Amino acid sequence: MSPTKDQIAQLAGGRVLVVGDVMVDHYVSGRVSRVSDEAPVPIIHVGEERWTAGGAANVAANVAALGGKAMLVGVTGGDAAASTLAGLLSDLASSIETHLVTEPGRPTTIKTRYMGGQHQIVRVDREHPGAIGKATEDRVIAAVEMLADDCDAIMISDYAKGALTDRVLAAIIAAGKKAGVPVIVDPKRNDWLAYRGAAIITPNRKELQLATHAPCGSDAECANAAEQIISTVGAAILLTRSEHGMSLFRSGEQPLHLAAKAREVFDVSGAGDTVAAAVSLGIASGLPVETAMQLANVAAGIVVAKRGTATATPAELLAEIGAGRRQAGSATGALPLAEARKLREAWGREGLSVGFTNGCFDILHAGHIALLRQASDACDRLIVGLNTDASVRGLKGPERPVQSEDVRAAVMAAIKGVDAVILFGEATPLEVVRELQPDVLIKGADYAEDQIAGADVVRARGGRIVRVTLVEGQSTTKVIEKSRTPPNG
Repeated sequence: MSPTKDQIAQLAGGRVLVVGDVMVDHYVSGRVSRVSDEAPVPIIHVGEERWTAGGAANVAANVAALGGKAMLVGVTGGDAAASTLAGLLSDLASSIETHLVTEPGRPTTIKTRYMGGQHQIVRVDREHPGAIGKATEDRVIAAVEMLADDCDAIMISDYAKGALTDRVLAAIIAAGKKAGVPVIVDPKRNDWLAYRGAAIITPNRKELQLATHAPCGSDAECANAAEQIISTVGAAILLTRSEHGMSLFRSGEQPLHLAAKAREVFDVSGAGDTVAAAVSLGIASGLPVETAMQLANVAAGIVVAKRGTATATPAELLAEIGAGRRQAGSATGALPLAEARKLREAWGREGLSVGFTNGCFDILHAGHIALLRQASDACDRLIVGLNTDASVRGLKGPERPVQSEDVRAAVMAAIKGVDAVILFGEATPLEVVRELQPDVLIKGADYAEDQIAGADVVRARGGRIVRVTLVEGQSTTKVIEKSRTPPNG
């Protein structure tokens, strides 16, 4: 069973102490049109640069985006990159409490990815290869011991960049035990004995294979490798398996497998951070580990469909879970307008264009599908507004709609290319357009642009009006009339 709206809302009560390797993710994006004359390498005409919190800082950002409270402990250098990271985290100050320890002479880790169009061409890492010094260890341990009693779970984000020495790991796990809270580990080192005492470890297949020197292809191979860790370290294994989804292995219990939720894989950067954050926050919020795993699976599917290091929000979780429920009669296909607005704002922050179209969509036919396909092609994310039953009756007469609003919403949410569905009771969606502020407003070509409700609102913010081609002879009225006409005979 998918997580419920109440369980997603429950995430707001969770407090996660995130400890690990913090870094800055730097993206340089542009257009590649030719190869250099100097060497056989592509030339990028830079169009955009952006910086995001990476590593353990991205885990904390994901906790905050999901509605929880994060406390972040990590190590930076006394450099410009540290100031950049502090600025990025200051934007989330209400949800992330930062305790960053400065080690003089140590550079803050930066990962720079050069993007040509949608493809990563090269990654350049700037970092210190060695472990932090004892004085820095002391300050990290002191921060962890001070904060452990105020959290509901501890997440160790180990990128093997030197902040998590054996001594620091032992102190974190001891602090978790003393505070009575579970410790979850996202691993990068190959020797996992230092994680002994953790409750859950969240590797991908490559990490599990390196730690066990065992193949991790089939379900049986993954189970055998996980059993090695369970027997030596004592932690449950939540394994991410790319296109094969996720698997949970626990001592004395049958494995739990979940299929991948990604609609389209755009960029896997930071997806492991999202899984670690969602699982940790779910457990911190009092959810069963199985439910936390399901939330993590959905959240991972959301972020890999975005550009670069990204986060998922409760509104996006609700939309994705609602879209995955196909059963007719379910009201979960439609989002409240307030949730849809949050979703639209989150997409906007990711640089995605958001489109809106509307209609009764009573009995779906080829004309509707053609309209929705063209609408989806005109934007990155599409929100569809459906007239409520009362609104349809006012527009079409007392015998309509044929299908209730709950059924229409569930069907609409299941259509490829539709990212969110809302209901509205007015004769036109003008107020909805004012609330959502879409970038693209889509309507059939049978409407002149000045007849489209909300067109002036969209144009005023620099958006586009798209009038799509209709399929001739297709309408719900004609479908109903034909169904009532007896066949010739």
